Amino acid sequence: MARIVFAGGGTGGHLYPGLAIARALVRARPSVEPFFVGARRGIERAVLPKTEFPHLLLDLHPLYRPAVWKNWRTVLGAASAWRRMDALMTRERPVVVVGTGGYAAGITLAYSVAHHIPIVQQIGDSMPGLTARAFSRWTEEAYLNFPEAARVLRAHHEGSLIDTGMPIEPPPVPRPDRRAARARWGFPLAGGSVLLVYCGSQGSLAVNRLVAEWVGTGLPADLYLIWTTGRATYDQFKHLESDRVRVCDYQSPASNAYAAADVALARSGATTTAELLAWEIPSVLVPLPTAAAGHQTTNAVALERAGAAIHLPQARLTAPLLDETIRGLLANPAELARLTAGAAARARPNAAADIAARILAVIDRHATGAP
Repeated sequence: MARIVFAGGGTGGHLYPGLAIARALVRARPSVEPFFVGARRGIERAVLPKTEFPHLLLDLHPLYRPAVWKNWRTVLGAASAWRRMDALMTRERPVVVVGTGGYAAGITLAYSVAHHIPIVQQIGDSMPGLTARAFSRWTEEAYLNFPEAARVLRAHHEGSLIDTGMPIEPPPVPRPDRRAARARWGFPLAGGSVLLVYCGSQGSLAVNRLVAEWVGTGLPADLYLIWTTGRATYDQFKHLESDRVRVCDYQSPASNAYAAADVALARSGATTTAELLAWEIPSVLVPLPTAAAGHQTTNAVALERAGAAIHLPQARLTAPLLDETIRGLLANPAELARLTAGAAARARPNAAADIAARILAVIDRHATGAP
């Protein structure tokens, strides 16, 4: 038996990659036993109890920068979490700790470094968060979704910063039939193009309003739309459903939409972009302007520079510009082909299995005392 502690959460981008890696580890070596550490205030509070993995939720708080007088909560939460971490690590004795970002990752990685427990990290964004940067020098291996992240990380040793891609559910092999995927949405089996609008499970009210305005003024005649509004705002836009516009609150499984899409309009979070790349879908990326440290913007810029996407800042986005951008893409097969090739070049659909194999190698090296 080998206990591996995963620490991270707060958002799906920090939690779901850890779950994907954990399941890949169990498939590769059934004696592995993952254990998850998260925060009570994060998405993991709802998700982890429904998984197959044991877990611990800590009472952690962020740094309150504008309201510094509230930071007593942060200090007390960290002190309490450290004591619970001590009890957990003494009982579980993990062979390695995997950090995936967020409050829980910070306290768990700090404890691991102080007690000489090997750590690795999965880093999703092109601009790594504070936790990833702070602990990079002690991280035996860092698994990067964006190789551009290496520029702000301190390598533990040569070769410790590894371009693996993002752990996601890979597209099935063989890929779903495009005609069948279109039929599932009620679209013609051939002709025209399908645009997927996807801004995560919560959606984007700003993007949804612009799409609604665009639909109202008239879509291109040969365009069909799969519009995922997010659960919070679905009721505001469901009345715009038509023969050419399918409005839904969320995609599960997302493969039904990806298999039918010719192009996408999306946010530029790490998981969303990794999935679009894996499915080789040309995309127009509209970063969330309030994302921490502007990481969605750096993600979008990196992918545009790599020839895998078009970056369209939300501050510039209008319904006429959206119409012009999509029409321009659809009228330019060479540009669509360039973006498709760029997406394919950046895709890492087997990242979860690749990362799992590397973590097992780290464990084995420590077990044998190899350098």
